[in-house]
Amino acid sequence: MSASSFRLLVKNATQVVLVCRNGEKYLTRDGMQTLAVVENGSVLIGHDGLIKAVGPADIIESQFKGAKFDNVLDASGMCVIPGLVDAHTHPVWAGDRVHEFAMKVLLSFYSICFNYCILYYMNISLSLCVREVSILTSKHLNTNNEALSLCSVVCVQLAGATYMEVHEAGGGIHFTVSHTRSATEQQLLDGLQSRLERMMRAGTTLVECKSGYGLELDTELKMLRVINSARNSLPIGISATYCGAHAVPKGKTMEEATQDIMAVQLPKIKMQIASGELQVDNIDVFCEKGVFDLNSTHCILKAGKDMGLNINFHGDELHPMNSAHLGAELGALAISHLEEVTDDGIAAMARAKTSAVLLPTTAYILRLSPPRARDMLDAGVIVALGSDFNPNAYCCSMPMVMHLACVLMKMSMPEALAASTINAAYALNRSHTHGSLEIGKQGDLVIINAPRWEHLVYQFGGHQELIRYVIIKGEVVYENAKVLNL
Repeated sequence: MSASSFRLLVKNATQVVLVCRNGEKYLTRDGMQTLAVVENGSVLIGHDGLIKAVGPADIIESQFKGAKFDNVLDASGMCVIPGLVDAHTHPVWAGDRVHEFAMKVLLSFYSICFNYCILYYMNISLSLCVREVSILTSKHLNTNNEALSLCSVVCVQLAGATYMEVHEAGGGIHFTVSHTRSATEQQLLDGLQSRLERMMRAGTTLVECKSGYGLELDTELKMLRVINSARNSLPIGISATYCGAHAVPKGKTMEEATQDIMAVQLPKIKMQIASGELQVDNIDVFCEKGVFDLNSTHCILKAGKDMGLNINFHGDELHPMNSAHLGAELGALAISHLEEVTDDGIAAMARAKTSAVLLPTTAYILRLSPPRARDMLDAGVIVALGSDFNPNAYCCSMPMVMHLACVLMKMSMPEALAASTINAAYALNRSHTHGSLEIGKQGDLVIINAPRWEHLVYQFGGHQELIRYVIIKGEVVYENAKVLNL
């Protein structure tokens, strides 16, 4: 290709939100409030998928007069932002948990489940209750035992149970593990591809994807292979995370699970990375009371780091575990959740430049106190956002995550966008290639049908009518002709 031939020209946008203009790896404090924006701008992307020019439309037109373009998009009246980055997802699984959502919101269901269990222990016929539970959960229950197992979890919630108590009663992660273990690799890939397509349609162009619903070697490897297959078959960028320490498997103690990860799972993953069979970028542990304690978390994360994996783990979500201190000590790239982080933990993360991946969807769905985003921002922590997409928090939309971050965590709209672009890319060690519209970076763009970019955050649930194009490496991967005017 000649120097005057390019893949894509996006011209005449009302606003082009660069986010950064000076090669910043991340933004903090005031930098998140004053995003770089070009009014009436254009973006030029080369055949290598990288941005070749970005700036005022008249200057770009003059500078590249006579150049040839494979594709030209007139963005008059529209806005261009960087492709969104989702820094925390669990998208590989089988068996949805819609029945658990029903358990959380239907008081009549609580009553039925309570009565069901009473009837069971009184040895009374259960056919009526099985039918009613099936109807309320939209889940076909074949046996009394299936219904009893489901209702036992509900009765735990009715008694004021926490997320972890539901988990220990056999719901939550363990439910998904059972279904994921029995699913074929193709079934998991089909599900993952569909979910990633939905994320792309919502503007996500780079996503972190975790394993973690196997909890033993074969299924964890199966999940990582599925993530690799998606990386090779879809345009969306993927950062793969091994999360074998997502929960303690049934029948094992925490110590036994830790030993299995250290002696069996990590060595095998290391071999497959070295042979080129797998590409894994990060390591994750759920550091939480009743799951993996601080010592086990330290051992697993350190072993992963020694293999060359970035540390990116769950910490201080339900209890203050000193995860933030541990992450800072180990040089973690990112810690997620942090609903229960301490002031000292916040300070430690700021000093270590460990990013905080905040997940407002989780706090919303579990009715937790939201993470202390304002305290972290004021302390200079690198704050990123993620959807926490998983069977418990079924949200594919980073625009909705940004809206929740503004409402629940008191972030400004510019802060939310920075946290969903450059800072989320930093959390995945990709801010040198993603997260802003600067020369030399990957040409990932979202074009929205609005005169101001803030509409993508402001219009809660309205992204499907706003997003006109999603572009990855200068190629249109999603085109929506059904956008609606404001």
